[in-house]
Amino acid sequence: MSQKRISEVRTSQRESGQEQLSGFLAGFLFVGGLLLGSVAGAGVMLLMAPQSGKKTRKQLLRKGQKVRKQTAKTVKHKVEQVQDKANQVSTSIHEQVEDLQERVQDALGDQKDRWGPVIEAGKTAVHKA
Repeated sequence: MSQKRISEVRTSQRESGQEQLSGFLAGFLFVGGLLLGSVAGAGVMLLMAPQSGKKTRKQLLRKGQKVRKQTAKTVKHKVEQVQDKANQVSTSIHEQVEDLQERVQDALGDQKDRWGPVIEAGKTAVHKA
């Protein structure tokens, strides 16, 4: 396999892994924006509600705790997804590297088979001279 082809395979592998991660991170940021917008909207809604301050503070406290739990759960889930995706990309790259190493070893073996007799003939000629 030529150096150019090896370089192309490596570039293709890197781009594929980067595209997968960038798409996933864009989705992660979108969900984060939705969460932040929801929290801000809920806060404004509660502040604008026509009720007593004490009742509003209790509601804010309850909603804040609920949002905190929900956010922690969502973040944990997203972190697990990122870890799974990173593991998939890592495994894929590792498999591709192993395949490339096998191809290189095969190519080297082919070259040894091809040029071995020529090298031996040259050595013999040098020793006879």
